[in-house]
Amino acid sequence: MIWVKVIHILCVMGWVTSIFAVPRALIYWKREHATLDAFGPLGDLTIRLYRFSLGLGVIAIITGFWLAGMLAMPGWVWWKVALVAALAVHYGWTGRMVLRARRGVFTESDRFLRIFNEVSVLGVIAVLWVVVAQPA
Repeated sequence: MIWVKVIHILCVMGWVTSIFAVPRALIYWKREHATLDAFGPLGDLTIRLYRFSLGLGVIAIITGFWLAGMLAMPGWVWWKVALVAALAVHYGWTGRMVLRARRGVFTESDRFLRIFNEVSVLGVIAVLWVVVAQPA
């Protein structure tokens, strides 16, 4: 069980890093695209980061359910599942923005992307609170 926890925590760290970094990278990618009027290195970096972290997110979710099953799914785990599902929706929305950006379409403003980024921070804080406090 210890190794499952270690793998879970490592993958969560990687996935959450991407959740925070990709919307911010989209801001800089948008600026680079406006300057170059072409696909530049920031686009490549953003796509690679998103793809790599997708695998980490899948592993984090699988190991999370494995651990929850070992704990007999206490009540607080359902709160965590709901919050992680919301973060997964956020991540999917980010992926749609990355796919559009890959085609050179940047519809979101810098301000929207900054706020979008901060929403994910609040979501991660909520997950951490649930895991630490383990409310009924």
